[in-house]
Amino acid sequence: MNDFSNAIKVTASGLHAQATRLRHLSENIANADTPGYQRKTVVFEAVRASAGEPTTVSTGPVLLDPTDGERIFEPGHPLADESGFYEGSNVNLLIEMADSREAQRTYEANLKMFEQTKEMARGLYDLLRR
Repeated sequence: MNDFSNAIKVTASGLHAQATRLRHLSENIANADTPGYQRKTVVFEAVRASAGEPTTVSTGPVLLDPTDGERIFEPGHPLADESGFYEGSNVNLLIEMADSREAQRTYEANLKMFEQTKEMARGLYDLLRR
């Protein structure tokens, strides 16, 4: 039974990590037109457990992308400098959409693994009841 609970722990940690990643990707997409917004990225870290426990994954600190935002020429904008430019966000929607698709697929794979582990445990319980 310990193997089933270990598998559940690993998949649950993967689900939580990808959900966190999706949340930050959604924030990036929502703020793509916000002047000065910096893209957020999430780092995954392996969590080493004690002997007999599985290694799981967690999210590390949220990092801000240091690349410069797009310089936008709009002289009437309140944030424009004396030359008429202001700094937009550094979010590239194409990259964010690709990353969110990857995170969604990884989330779905973890969910499928969770469901398969649950079905295997249910099958074992059914065999033991006989």
